Amino acid sequence: MKIAIIIMRVLLGAMYLFASVTYFLHLMPKAPAMTAAQTTFMTGVMASVYLFPLIKITELLCGAMLLIGRTAPLASIIIFPVTLNIFLYTAFLAQPKDLPMSAVMLLFNLILLYVYRAKYLPIVSK
Repeated sequence: MKIAIIIMRVLLGAMYLFASVTYFLHLMPKAPAMTAAQTTFMTGVMASVYLFPLIKITELLCGAMLLIGRTAPLASIIIFPVTLNIFLYTAFLAQPKDLPMSAVMLLFNLILLYVYRAKYLPIVSK
């Protein structure tokens, strides 16, 4: 079980690290055509100017923290809102073929949160 947790942590960290590095180095190809709902959503995100770079910086830092391993409990709790938003965006706005990958990301993050739950108990206990 410990090896499975390490594999999930490394895969999730690598996905976030890849997504952020390709954004900052402009390595991704041109985005495919978007639906009207996706265009509206992305227009709103881009109009805020700071939000998308903030998300990518969070992905970069948390991806590195997940790969390091020592700071994985902190990274998994910080990156959870981003993971949830990716899943919900895919579920409601994107094509159904993209849903399995975001569902796996959400599942990995939920499993990591469950595994590291003992680390979070001091936050909520007296």
